[in-house]
Amino acid sequence: MNTETRKILEAVQDGSISVDEAMLSLKMQPFEDIGYAKVDLHRKIRQGLPEVIYGAGKTPEQMIGIIDSMKKNGQEHVLITRLAPEAAEEIGRVHTHHYNKMARTAVIGDNPAPDGIGPIVVATGGTSDIPVAEEAAVTAECFGNEVIRLYDVGVAGIHRLMAHREEIMRASVIIAIAGMEGALASVIGGLADCPVIAVPTSVGYGASFHGLSALLSMLNSCASGVSVVNIDNGFGAGYLAGMINHMAKGS
Repeated sequence: MNTETRKILEAVQDGSISVDEAMLSLKMQPFEDIGYAKVDLHRKIRQGLPEVIYGAGKTPEQMIGIIDSMKKNGQEHVLITRLAPEAAEEIGRVHTHHYNKMARTAVIGDNPAPDGIGPIVVATGGTSDIPVAEEAAVTAECFGNEVIRLYDVGVAGIHRLMAHREEIMRASVIIAIAGMEGALASVIGGLADCPVIAVPTSVGYGASFHGLSALLSMLNSCASGVSVVNIDNGFGAGYLAGMINHMAKGS
């Protein structure tokens, strides 16, 4: 807890401000400037989920400094995405973490117990899509969601997907991840009664244009209830799925 937060809480206790006024002040509180980064200390209060570190392009020393700032200000649970193995090793000498080599993610602290509306299904067209799927799954789990993984259930063998109809119908959100022509999202969107988040991947031959073909196919899906995130953006899909899966908690 930083100094400003402590002052606000003390003001509530002595009656100087109301709880509503305190919440507004906390939401508007600034970041901590550590020179090369401005660490957002109150993102969880504003958005419900805390700050996440994007590891690509940052040095291990920079990430360690950001983690130090987060932990000093009370954020014990930290997710790092797009983290190279070498950088993960360096960070591990200072902060213990759980590293997922496939997803290129690191999680500091234990994941909270799942408390969403229901399970989130993460489905891939092929095995080559699993790195993006794991990024989505780790992100969703990191923010308190149960995740069911259905890998290699693409339309080239539709019977593989149909064998998991029970999991599909139990899901509160489905993340459909595919490269090539990206048809998996439309097929799942036509089966499921929940929101479907489509993730195009850069997997495919020349005319796939590094995921652009899958992106355009998913944007043009004829299935209702399908939304699309950027190419290879497993993190964005997992984050959004987690938000949807917790929408009813406060009602």
